[in-house]
Amino acid sequence: MSKVAIITDSNSGIVQEEADKLGIFVVPMPFYINGELYFEGISLTQDEFYELLKNDADISTSMPAVGDLTDLWDKVLKDYEEIVYIPMSSGLSSSTQTAIILSDDYDGRVQVVDNQRISITQRMSVFDAIRLSEEGKSAADIKAILEASKFESSIYITIDTLKYLKKGGRLTPAAAALGTILRIKPVLTIQGEKLDSFAKARTMKQAKQIMIEAMKEDCKKRFNDPEGLGSTVHMAGAYTYDEKAAESYRQDIEKAFPMSGEVVMMPLSLSVSCHIGPGALAIGCARRLS
Repeated sequence: MSKVAIITDSNSGIVQEEADKLGIFVVPMPFYINGELYFEGISLTQDEFYELLKNDADISTSMPAVGDLTDLWDKVLKDYEEIVYIPMSSGLSSSTQTAIILSDDYDGRVQVVDNQRISITQRMSVFDAIRLSEEGKSAADIKAILEASKFESSIYITIDTLKYLKKGGRLTPAAAALGTILRIKPVLTIQGEKLDSFAKARTMKQAKQIMIEAMKEDCKKRFNDPEGLGSTVHMAGAYTYDEKAAESYRQDIEKAFPMSGEVVMMPLSLSVSCHIGPGALAIGCARRLS
């Protein structure tokens, strides 16, 4: 029997095909479109999703059903001794706390990691967990290591339109209207469990530069990288729908952080995208584990 299985959810940006190649498991996040249940990466393609979003479909997110999660754990534990489950940040969803409660019935065989990660940085935690498992670490050891470094990450994201924040009730109609008139491109940040406003830009070009400069400051002040070139972190990018803009920004990130190595640019999960719409760009990093 193999020792430790790694499971995450689709908020990590890891799709089912990639999970199969990595030898891990992904819980697809459920969401409702016009009252019908879909599962990310299984029931709907990215193109179909954005077409529905563009046509103002009623889209809402949900958390994995308790039975679906425990059924997966039970199935995986037939072939593995232990599980490390890495869900999205508990600061952004109650699904993590639910999973922790459910894991109490598994006598320590299921370790739920609450390390305040989402998207790019959640994906980085998955790769760290894979490496730690290959080194022979137990599930409890992996959980402890990942949670000890939970604040050693940073994300900045800018959005192209305020429409979906307004629609989801995260922005008042008046603020959305004013922002649209002024062509404001908000820059948001995720530091640990909180999503906060960081800056306002007048153009997407300015917003992209603000994010890179902010990440350079994080590298210098938080991640022991005096030159701010990415020598101590894994760097990545994310986007919604616009692949051409995403590839251009990926190249900008690589130029700005030449010491971080190859930069992966990945589409944001659909359960995140429905709140921010197409045209968003993000940059994220996590400190390399020793």
